[in-house]
Amino acid sequence: MNQLHLSASRRTALTALLSIALGPLVASGAEPLPTQIPAGTKLVVADQNEQLQTLIRASGEQQKLGAAVSYANFQGGPAILEAFRAGALDLAIVGNTPPIQAHAAGEVLPIVAARTKSGPDYHFAVRPGLTVNTLQEFKGKKIAYAEGTGRQPFVLSALKAAGLTTKDVKLVPLRAGEFPTAVQTGQVDIASLTEPHFSRYLRTFADQKASALPRAEHLKLPTNTSYLYASPKALKDPAKLAAIRDFVQHWVTASDWATRNAKAWVDAYYVKNQGLKEAEGLAVVEAEGVTRFPRLSDMVAQQQATIDLIVSAGDIPRRLNAADEFDLRFEPVTAEVVARIAKSAP
Repeated sequence: MNQLHLSASRRTALTALLSIALGPLVASGAEPLPTQIPAGTKLVVADQNEQLQTLIRASGEQQKLGAAVSYANFQGGPAILEAFRAGALDLAIVGNTPPIQAHAAGEVLPIVAARTKSGPDYHFAVRPGLTVNTLQEFKGKKIAYAEGTGRQPFVLSALKAAGLTTKDVKLVPLRAGEFPTAVQTGQVDIASLTEPHFSRYLRTFADQKASALPRAEHLKLPTNTSYLYASPKALKDPAKLAAIRDFVQHWVTASDWATRNAKAWVDAYYVKNQGLKEAEGLAVVEAEGVTRFPRLSDMVAQQQATIDLIVSAGDIPRRLNAADEFDLRFEPVTAEVVARIAKSAP
C-alpha cells in the first residue's frame, strides 16, 4: 500500500466521518451519559483474535483509559454470549449477528458503537484442489455454517445473490474456530474466514492449490460491520457506564491511528501477533477499504435486513425489531470524536 493511496483513503474516510459528526450531539430525548469514572472502576472486554487489545495498546490509547480495562479472548459470538450470561463480561466486540442471537434468546445486549469498512465482511476460502469461480458454483457444495456468528448471514447473502437456497447446498454446522481446519482438511468445500486466517490459509496451503472465491464475486456480498455491545447490568452502573463511554471514544481514536499508521498497525498486529509477512498484512488493510463510524440510528435498517434474512432461512423463529438492539444514548459519543478527528486532519 503506497502513501498516496493511504492519503486518499483517509480523505475519503474523513469526509464520511465529518458528515456523520455534524449531526446533533445528543440523541433526541436522551440524557447525557455520565463522564466521571470513579477510581477502581474495572471493565472486562471480550476480544477476538486479540485484535482489539492489540489496537488499543499499539495506538497508545490503553494508558489513557479512565478505567482498568482487561481483555478476554474468544472465538466467535456464541462463546461471548455465554460469557455475558455468566456475568463475566461488560463489553465485547462482535460482528452483526451476535446481537441478534442474544435478542432471539431474550437477552438484549445493547449496541453502543458501530464501525464499518468498505471491504467484504469475510472471505470465502475454497478447499485445496477445488476451484470455485462464481457464487452460482456454490450449488451442491459443502459449506461451513455457524449460527449466531456473522458468518451465518454472510453465507445466506451469498446464496441469495447466487439465486440459491439452503436446499441447494450442504450446510455443515461448525464452531467459528473450526472453519480454518475444516477447509484445510476438505471437511467442507467452502468456508468464510476472517483475516488473518484467510491470508494464512492461502499461503500455507499454496502448494496444495488452496484457492478462494474471486474478489469480484466478494464485491457482491455484505461489507464489514463491527459492533461494540454491552452488558445491561454494566449500563445500569453509573461508573461502568462512564467507563464504557470512555472506551468507545478511545476505540474510535485508536482506529483512526491505525488508518494513519498502516505500517505500524500491520507490524503490531499482523506481523508480531499473527505471524503474517508485512506485505500480507498491508494487503489485508488495503482490502478492508475505508473505515467509517456511522450513527447507530443509521444502522437500524441494515440490522433489520440481517434479521429478516436469518428469519427467512428459518434460523430464528420470529421477526425481531432491530431498533431494540441499539442504545442511542451513545450516538453522540462517537460523533464527538469523529468531529475532533476530522477537524484536526491535515
